[in-house]
Amino acid sequence: MTSLLRLLTGQLRAAPRTISRETIAITLANGQTVEVLRVRDPRARRIKLSVDERGPRLTLPMRASDIAGQRFVIQHGEWLLAQIASAGTDAPSLQAHLSTSIPLRGRDMPLRWQVARYLRLQLEDDALVVAAPETVNAKALQRALRDFYEGQARADVGRWLPKYLPGLPRAPSRLRYRVMSSQWGSLAPDGALSLDLSLVLAPPAAFEYVLVHELCHLIHADHSRAFWREVEARCPDWRDQREYFRASGRALKAGLRRLIADDK
Repeated sequence: MTSLLRLLTGQLRAAPRTISRETIAITLANGQTVEVLRVRDPRARRIKLSVDERGPRLTLPMRASDIAGQRFVIQHGEWLLAQIASAGTDAPSLQAHLSTSIPLRGRDMPLRWQVARYLRLQLEDDALVVAAPETVNAKALQRALRDFYEGQARADVGRWLPKYLPGLPRAPSRLRYRVMSSQWGSLAPDGALSLDLSLVLAPPAAFEYVLVHELCHLIHADHSRAFWREVEARCPDWRDQREYFRASGRALKAGLRRLIADDK
């Protein structure tokens, strides 16, 4: 009987508590209000504040109070605002018939809105014309913009890829565009190439560098000196492009998420 009680007690103690998530608004000392994702995690040992392309995140141990978490955010308010600006999570979202531009290929492309019965996006005279109902569905608009970005990304890669194929042992088996959290690209063992969709927002030279980087993994799967020699032979300024992503990459990813509302 004693052994059974010990066994049951051990099972109860070992049972994991679930992670809870809630978005809250916190007013900082300067009067500015920020939205923070508050996460209660049974694995957390201390209060932690972080910022990525999705926005601010406050992680609390199960025993920490909500007030303690709020005080922690306020105490680190200046740091938080600096990180938000660096990550680009304060980038504007797409507002129907109000937004005047969108990022594309390292610059702001003008938007021209037209009232129409059906939603349609079309490039005209170096501007993106968006024909949409006055009360266009926000999700439909975001999907249309994502499709537009993917079409532009495919057009860019379609121009660049042919000049690199002769120097490769094989071509990628397929190509797809995804919204990635941290990576810019990846190459699967079967040769499938994935590229981050936010690359089309970057200057073309930076986008092309990522393509070259992943294509060179068809020659060397690692990041050895031999691999980087292959990259340098095809992209001599690769170091400059890598620095661009280190400085602006988080803002680039956050900007895309704000525009297409992708929370994955």
